[in-house]
Amino acid sequence: MSHNSFGHLFRVTTWGESHGPAIGAVVDGCPPGIELSEADIQPFLDQRRPGQSRFTTQRQEPDQVRILSGVYQGRTTGTPIALHIENTDQRSKDYANIAERYRPGHADVAYDMKYGHRDPRGGGRSSARETAMRVAAGAVARKILPPEVIIRGAMVALGPHEIARANWDWSQTSQNPFFCPDAKAAESWAVILDDIRKSGSSIGAVLEVVAENVPPGLGAPLYAKLDADLTSALMSINAVKAVEIGDGFKAATLRGEDNADEMRMENGQIKFLSNHAGGILGGISTGQPVVARFAVKPTSSILIPKQSVSADGENVEVLTKGRHDPCVGIRAVPVGEAMVACVLADHLLRHRAQCGTRY
Repeated sequence: MSHNSFGHLFRVTTWGESHGPAIGAVVDGCPPGIELSEADIQPFLDQRRPGQSRFTTQRQEPDQVRILSGVYQGRTTGTPIALHIENTDQRSKDYANIAERYRPGHADVAYDMKYGHRDPRGGGRSSARETAMRVAAGAVARKILPPEVIIRGAMVALGPHEIARANWDWSQTSQNPFFCPDAKAAESWAVILDDIRKSGSSIGAVLEVVAENVPPGLGAPLYAKLDADLTSALMSINAVKAVEIGDGFKAATLRGEDNADEMRMENGQIKFLSNHAGGILGGISTGQPVVARFAVKPTSSILIPKQSVSADGENVEVLTKGRHDPCVGIRAVPVGEAMVACVLADHLLRHRAQCGTRY
């Protein structure tokens, strides 16, 4: 299997399977001299870690990261940074009865069509377990970005149930299990997801990542647009089916005078009067907050029998037992933040390479 890497100057390669002995990543291109320790990475992994509430998989993984290379005396050396996490709570027997049956909605059938062979234990390489390493790499990326850059994510819809944006409070995202910025919505979501979980089903979600104080000038026309790389990175996350920047699809419903972000001069600086573009024009950051949203489909592993076929070509029913997220979107919030951080760090290094330190 090829294509396990992303990024250009800041490049991340991940390896490992859901039920293998370990998962890992190699981060290449990190500048030397940056303070970095496992303590800088662990808090972000703890946000993504499974088993923290009844609304996520009960697989118990401590996700303790180890830095194996690329750091000496607490600072990066400029050489590849190897990151390692052990898998400690695999229950491969949960997949024994469906090893030869394709789970509807999963990558099982597509992997077999392409490779003629696959690891059925938890999906192997296609498992969302791999995203732990993206989160670890994202923590490294944040160390490259200017300290004033703030990257935060939130769940803004559980299925069709949206937040009230007038109630948006970033402090609430750490006060509930949904990373929800609307306290009232979080209360109702708990009731809704409890019912879905008890029924053996699942539900999707919409997540939003906002990066504030991003330097202007990141991104390049025509084939290295910042928004193109952001959408590609977010779309690569497991179960993501749609990505939009700024107003996204809503922009198609607006008139030109309503969609354009007007500008005025204020204290010698350009001030935008709105941010329909999501902080990116012509593929280049403007200094406005970079805003991206992505839609995550319902978890495909459910306790409700579904029609499928076997590897032998037989018509079968598939019921997926084991430990699964009733809404995989919850733990995708820190993953989305990490992917945005990696893309911004990569583009910052590219910008320096072409334009020096000028922002």
